[in-house]
Amino acid sequence: MPMSAVLSQLLLGLVNGSFYAILSLGLAVIFGLLNVINFAHGAMFMMGAIITYIGYTQFGLGYWPMLLLSPLIVAFFGVFVERFLIKPLYGLDHLYGLLLTFGLTLLIEGFFRSFYGVSGMAYSVPESLSGATDIGFMILPNYRSWVVVASLTVCFTTWFIIEKTKLGSYLRAGTENPKLVQAFGINFPLMVTLTYAFGVGLAAFSGVLAAPIIQISPLMGSNLIITVFAVVVIGGMGSIMGSILTGLGLGIVEAITKVFYPEASSTVVFVVMALVLLVRPAGLFGREK
Repeated sequence: MPMSAVLSQLLLGLVNGSFYAILSLGLAVIFGLLNVINFAHGAMFMMGAIITYIGYTQFGLGYWPMLLLSPLIVAFFGVFVERFLIKPLYGLDHLYGLLLTFGLTLLIEGFFRSFYGVSGMAYSVPESLSGATDIGFMILPNYRSWVVVASLTVCFTTWFIIEKTKLGSYLRAGTENPKLVQAFGINFPLMVTLTYAFGVGLAAFSGVLAAPIIQISPLMGSNLIITVFAVVVIGGMGSIMGSILTGLGLGIVEAITKVFYPEASSTVVFVVMALVLLVRPAGLFGREK
């Protein structure tokens, strides 16, 4: 196997890993700070892509405006979901939140399927990011380079805010003792709502990034969410940095598997998950209770 082919596959794996990282980050933020398993995350990813498609076909809005508008629209939808559907489930077993968000996923997918069916819809790469760059061992599309840079920037900025700022310390303290945080005059319920909105906004942002790469369809989130859940479990439920590093790493592992044993590329993530759980049930970066 030529080394150039291996390096090319590794770069493509980094692109897939960037999607895994930003999607699993949103899941980790919601679970780590709200203690909710958000199975609707894949549907939010799909909504981000389809809203981008609607913005272009119905309103003539290009890629760059929708890169901002789509996550905001989905985040506002997330505010409604958290306030009226998820909030009554706080304090109950995780299974209730999982079942609720699974049902919400079916409703969202059914709604968009009634308009767009299940066939894929194409979305063009923005002109400013079209073309490719010769990096020696491969011709790398400029848009895929942008996906990696944008994903990593958002991921590590989110990590910094949650782990290194006063706002992040309030959020982390509130998950341990919300009454104490509110005693200092902080509107913790509002922070919880905005945290959920931010988490699903990350999923929508990832959907916008994915729109020019993969076929947009109402089922695109369902095809990805199980793998992303595996990434979160491997990294450690609720671990922000664990989700980022594991997402990137598994994207590369998946790419290497495609080179040497293509038949296992679709299952290697789950094999890794099983092995990690046998050795460390809390995940690679999770905290043992």
